Amino acid sequence: MNKPFRRRDLLGIRSLSAEEIVGILNTAENFREINAREIKKVPTLRGKTVINLFFENSTRTRTSFELAAKRLSADAVNISVSSSSVAKGETLVDTALNLDAMQPDCIVVRHSSAGVPHQLAQVSRAAIVNAGDGANEHPTQALLDAMTIREHKGKIEGLEVAIVGDILHSRVARSNIHLLTKLGARVRVAGPKTLVPADFSHFVDNGLEVCPHIEDAIDGADVVMILRIQKERMDSAFFPTLREYSIHYGLTNERLELARPDAIVLHPGPMNRGIEISSDVADSSRSLILDQVKYGVAVRMAVLYLATGGAAVGE
Repeated sequence: MNKPFRRRDLLGIRSLSAEEIVGILNTAENFREINAREIKKVPTLRGKTVINLFFENSTRTRTSFELAAKRLSADAVNISVSSSSVAKGETLVDTALNLDAMQPDCIVVRHSSAGVPHQLAQVSRAAIVNAGDGANEHPTQALLDAMTIREHKGKIEGLEVAIVGDILHSRVARSNIHLLTKLGARVRVAGPKTLVPADFSHFVDNGLEVCPHIEDAIDGADVVMILRIQKERMDSAFFPTLREYSIHYGLTNERLELARPDAIVLHPGPMNRGIEISSDVADSSRSLILDQVKYGVAVRMAVLYLATGGAAVGE
């Protein structure tokens, strides 16, 4: 049974229901097969235009959104801040209004400030998809993480998930906590005290535990998600040195032994090898980091399809 995606925009996970999240994941499953074909293209969004408006550097997210649009036969246009009129002093709203006047069907936006996609959604007639806004949310990353978990674990409900690292600056952590707890997982977070907000235990109604040590978070986990140290968002010293951080919070094979024997390892990228994750772990059979990238294209195909009027696949 098809269930419509009831929103024009995808601004975050927090506002979505569990049913809507599952609908997006099920729709992504349908698109996954296209990416395995010899000819990776279908006419689903022929005649539609998708603009990728990125004010921050990106490799995986921007490339996968572009591939997703092209594999659905949409016209994809990439705009970076260095080549836009924002560099000449144009306001963000004026940029959005000018793009809107060209009548695109969807604008995918990434910005260093929280709330920018929500601001654009108020002035644009096009569907707005949040590709990451400051330290607020990164909804499609959480969706592709969920798809990766579901593919390899068969479910999300009842799983123990550890999220370790720079929680304070991580939009990935916030979106994943909302999504995983909505779907019935139990989430434990850990990081240096300076990188875990003091009130984070109240971030969601239930299903979240803040642990004092990385070992406490990983112990018995089904999924271990490691976060990058976001030095570009830090305006002061949050820990003594990167070496010190690696010693106390880096994921090694020894620490991973505390998780369940069939535990999987995720990382949203880009990785700082030898700091938050050892190469032995990153390159091991437990690591599904490249699977996350692979499923990211299918998830973003589903999001673009739904944002431009397609119907979600029911449970």
